[in-house]
Amino acid sequence: MSGGSGCCLALLLVWSLCVSARCRFPSLDHIRPRASDRAQGRAVTELLRRLLGNRSAEFIVSVNGSLSNDSLDVCELRSTKNNRVVATGSTGVAVASGIYNYLKYFCNCHVSWSGNQLDLPRPLPKLTGVLRISTPHRFRYYQNVCTFSYSSVWWDWPRWEREIDWMALNGINLPLAFTGQEALWQEVYRALGLNQSEIEEFFSGPAFLAWNRMANLFKFAGPLPQSWHVNQLYLQFKILERMRSFGMIPVLPAFSGNIPKGILRLYPEARVTRLGPWSHFNCSYSCSLVLDPQDPLFHHIGSLYLSQVLKQFGTDHIYSTDTFNEMTPPSSDPAYLSAVSRSVFASMTAVDPQAVWLMQGWLFFSDAAFWKPAQIQALLHGVPLGRMIVLDLFAETEPIFSYTESFYGQPFIWCMLQNFGGNSGLFGTVESINSGPFKALHFPNSTLVGIGMTPEGIEQNPVTYELMSELAWRKEPVNLAKWVSLYAIRRYGNTQESLTTAWRLLFASIYNCTDPHYRNHNHSPLVRRPSFQMKTGLWYDPADLYKAWKLIMDAAPSLMSKETFRYDLVDVTREVLQVLTTSFYRDIADAFKKQNLSELLTAGGVLVYDLLPELNRLLSSNRNFLLGAWLERARSLAVDDKEAQLYDMNARNQITLWGPSGEILDYASKEWGGLMEDYYAQRWGLFVQTLVECLNSGQPFKQAAFNQAVFQIEKGFIYNGRKYPTKPQGDTYEIAYRIFLKYYPQALNRL
Repeated sequence: MSGGSGCCLALLLVWSLCVSARCRFPSLDHIRPRASDRAQGRAVTELLRRLLGNRSAEFIVSVNGSLSNDSLDVCELRSTKNNRVVATGSTGVAVASGIYNYLKYFCNCHVSWSGNQLDLPRPLPKLTGVLRISTPHRFRYYQNVCTFSYSSVWWDWPRWEREIDWMALNGINLPLAFTGQEALWQEVYRALGLNQSEIEEFFSGPAFLAWNRMANLFKFAGPLPQSWHVNQLYLQFKILERMRSFGMIPVLPAFSGNIPKGILRLYPEARVTRLGPWSHFNCSYSCSLVLDPQDPLFHHIGSLYLSQVLKQFGTDHIYSTDTFNEMTPPSSDPAYLSAVSRSVFASMTAVDPQAVWLMQGWLFFSDAAFWKPAQIQALLHGVPLGRMIVLDLFAETEPIFSYTESFYGQPFIWCMLQNFGGNSGLFGTVESINSGPFKALHFPNSTLVGIGMTPEGIEQNPVTYELMSELAWRKEPVNLAKWVSLYAIRRYGNTQESLTTAWRLLFASIYNCTDPHYRNHNHSPLVRRPSFQMKTGLWYDPADLYKAWKLIMDAAPSLMSKETFRYDLVDVTREVLQVLTTSFYRDIADAFKKQNLSELLTAGGVLVYDLLPELNRLLSSNRNFLLGAWLERARSLAVDDKEAQLYDMNARNQITLWGPSGEILDYASKEWGGLMEDYYAQRWGLFVQTLVECLNSGQPFKQAAFNQAVFQIEKGFIYNGRKYPTKPQGDTYEIAYRIFLKYYPQALNRL
């Protein structure tokens, strides 16, 4: 054990503070809301006004920090004689979540990324006695370093405002706040003596900043315009002000050692490691330079940067940085690894003596061959116990706390990752997330201090996020069938039994992946470059999906006025067509193998000339599935045509090639109207055409030649200059019903 007997003693001390499987760390007692009780109450009142309009006056809100004597949030609600609801909570977040609990379970209301259902009963339903909600979790964490690239990269303030409202309603009190950090880095680099071209050679384009920050790549899709820095800094000021007004603790960025190569011109003696290539990129854009944390320059740059952060952003004392994200350290010596984390932490405490380091635990999973118990313990114990919080980032599938003795005494947060790359597609691990946080809480000598949601991309599968955020306030797992039945009722404001049945079917199948080690990258052939090596397996029985589709379709005529229902109708129909694409792909592959041209033309013809165009029409009928909206948001941040073109290229490249030559091809795939027609359907068209030509000429299919040809389509999409619709087109019900009549019988026949 690194750190010798002193470390053992500290570990015993921490464990002695754990009571009934919940650990309390005095070292975290100073982490508390900055805003006054009154200011937090005002923030909730304004949120309700945005959400409920005039009806918000029926809620009387107050924040009283002394309601909680152990930093664990609590909210109490009661009704008045004149049908108003009084909500008092320990923080603004506690009050907002208490009110949302009341809206959900007493008023059948619902708030989500894909629309709200807010048909409030009049008068408000009466509470008998006091409704008290409380949480056993000190922290409810939200976001992933990647979310800032895959989802929020092009957001303006109104979109951020909606997200922060959603966070408050869902009980989030520890959000990542990474926007605008490059503006501060630019000031630090200038102060160190770098020139502008050296800085521009370092920053990546906006859509790839997450990986620039983690030392995975540099320069690609850049340079960052000065207007970008100004815009993002302005946003960050507003984001931080709003988060803090609710009593949230924003997590700010710190220095990880990632440096521009211009630093070597100024400090030629600096101890630097040049990393190997990352994820198929060559050294033109990867092979980043990382400063040795034991070099005095690390401390100097880290302190300079954190001083800027505190000066511009203020602080709530929690900082996030990741030292070895998807990169193998140069040495496995425990003494070295302890020294690294000690140095990183020292660069924080030099500026903020009360600093707490929040670290993603992803590295222990992604490079498990390197991170054995001795190495994990050494890295964690370089920081005093209780002054680091580890995110168990993918705990619903790959929990790390259970084989590291609860991170060897450091506090941790049990996180649901759920989504990679912001991919479209229905998915969930509901049994795992329903039980996992409780297992972590009751783990022997547990150091659990919170639960969190760490998706790489958001704005899909709202049901899993609602369940996960609600579990933070539960004392035990929910009855999933009952929970999702109530979810269906409030999502649509409708008690039709067919809808609750549909959702129970989905929850027991597609939303309940139990395959060990399954990673939710959308592997569907629909969104992958065609080949004969495509993955076609599913973790559920598609018959359940088809039954749910029919039930939703049957209920559709009377529910099309509900935005939440229209979204789900599109999303479930989209999923069915995704599954059927796999089925047609199998037919195409079988026909080619048997050299049956007629069968190949039939299967290929249906896929390319009917199914994919119909899917494109369906997606184009809903505002949540539009390529044009993504591109318009990107271009709207530009101040001139040159910037607009740069942002457009960033936005298109990320969701397709992910790199100059398809280095991480289709990792961030999206099933969107416009993209379906000009990208995915074009690839499938070329594949079928190539196979037909092979059969006609008697030549074998050559994947390498096809890859070269299809790359022209992929690259062509990025630079096609086409403007895509930014508003929905066509009648969703008409399109979905036509698809249903054509493809439902086929779907059943293919089971």
